[in-house]
Amino acid sequence: MRQAQALAVMMSGANVFLTGAPGAGKTYVLNQFIKCAEAAGKRVAVTASTGIAASHLGGTTIHSWSGLGIVDYLSPEDIDRLGQAERLVKRYNSVDTLVIDEISMLHGNRLNLINQMAKVLRANDKPFGGIQVILVGDLFQLPPISHDRTVDFAHISEAWEELEPKICYITEQHRQQGSDKLLEFLEAMRRGDLTEDSGHAITERVGVQPHEDEVLTRLYSHNIDVETINNKHLDDIDEPTKLYTMVTKGSKAKVEQLVKGLLAPEKLLLKIDAEVMFVANNFAEGFVNGSRGRVIDFDKGMPVVTLQSGRTVTVEQHSWNLSEDGRIKAEAAQLPLRLAWAITIHKSQGMSLDAAEVDLSRAFTPGMGYVALSRVRSIDGLYLKGLNAMAMQLHPMIYGYDAELRSLSDEVAAITDDYVAPTVDASTKKTGVIDELLLKKLKYWRTQRASADRVAPFMIAHNSTLTALAQVAPTSSQQLFGLPGFGPKKVEHYGPELLEIIDLHLSEL
Repeated sequence: MRQAQALAVMMSGANVFLTGAPGAGKTYVLNQFIKCAEAAGKRVAVTASTGIAASHLGGTTIHSWSGLGIVDYLSPEDIDRLGQAERLVKRYNSVDTLVIDEISMLHGNRLNLINQMAKVLRANDKPFGGIQVILVGDLFQLPPISHDRTVDFAHISEAWEELEPKICYITEQHRQQGSDKLLEFLEAMRRGDLTEDSGHAITERVGVQPHEDEVLTRLYSHNIDVETINNKHLDDIDEPTKLYTMVTKGSKAKVEQLVKGLLAPEKLLLKIDAEVMFVANNFAEGFVNGSRGRVIDFDKGMPVVTLQSGRTVTVEQHSWNLSEDGRIKAEAAQLPLRLAWAITIHKSQGMSLDAAEVDLSRAFTPGMGYVALSRVRSIDGLYLKGLNAMAMQLHPMIYGYDAELRSLSDEVAAITDDYVAPTVDASTKKTGVIDELLLKKLKYWRTQRASADRVAPFMIAHNSTLTALAQVAPTSSQQLFGLPGFGPKKVEHYGPELLEIIDLHLSEL
């Protein structure tokens, strides 16, 4: 399926599983969807199974957004308590679309709990309470963390089966190009069709040494190896050290949550000649997440980095934020850099590297070797320091299902045209226009109700609440929850009257 076809399916309002090999452009399509959906007036909650993935999208973790934290079970008492939490009721009813990225690492039980919560909080028995759900990821990549041999994949959960997502399997490739042997090997891994020849293309890279002047990143399975290598290389440089400390804003808990998901370190030590990696996208400046470079100078305290492309950039602070319910809960500002002599395979997900030295001698889970190898653009940029049997394995449960996904996607693609953004005539655009007559009726109702209840009018509803009602003209209690000023009590007390006023007004138009 083409990217534009996938976007069309997502914009149709269908539940979707957006998948494809690394480099197919899943993140690009997802970002395009978020942009187009919000432009069309949809309220989109952007989440991911990991903090790193969430920070790349400007969202939050699904664990935090769902309000479930790390619980594995909801008792009737839990459901009753959470159902009375006005903050969560508002959150679940203020969203039209829920995005969950890196779905391969989310436990199926977690997806079931979110489905259960959405139904309760939205008082709606449809899957996820009627929210459009966009699941994104590659099931061949790192699986959910498991303490035994059984893996609780999201795609075998009851929630997934109930959701019945349309499959959008992107088949384009933007990382590895042409007939490169690395691309052929990765495709053979996905099909479960590794041959001696395709395997030989990889094993013969073991022990191959990079050119003396070649800039590369070393990928390791364990964090201790990464810290040791980066610190040693920095210490070996006989130049003054400059320290850059992350600046944060927000509550302690939210800041900790945001910082934990960032690739940028809280304290960054740099020297001239330090090898660095960008950990954010800035297309105007010519770098993306994973771009490599070297510090060549400092200009007014800011590092000057020469990219592998030859471009020189004076690096400025980049800001990340954690957003919930449409509000920024935490912010962090730091140089979008980290030392790049080495990085863990886990943290490399989503990156594209021109060259990498990969040590897979201690790979400990299926998919780890696949993630590491698929970071590199071509076989010539791959240098294997070590390889074990686990590094060549993908989870056996995925092979047959992947073939099914491709077939289902082909069926959807056969009846789907590319997405074309609708043209909107600014002079006739009605979105967000206040219905002044309805607003007048609502204000009259407020005056009458305040008089009857012997309270001030603002205690019934603020002007901003009435204005929102006159803009949206909700027709259900669920839609009321999504508007400012409405919690469970206000919906219970005033909802029926307001909906009756709006329904009568709409019938008279």
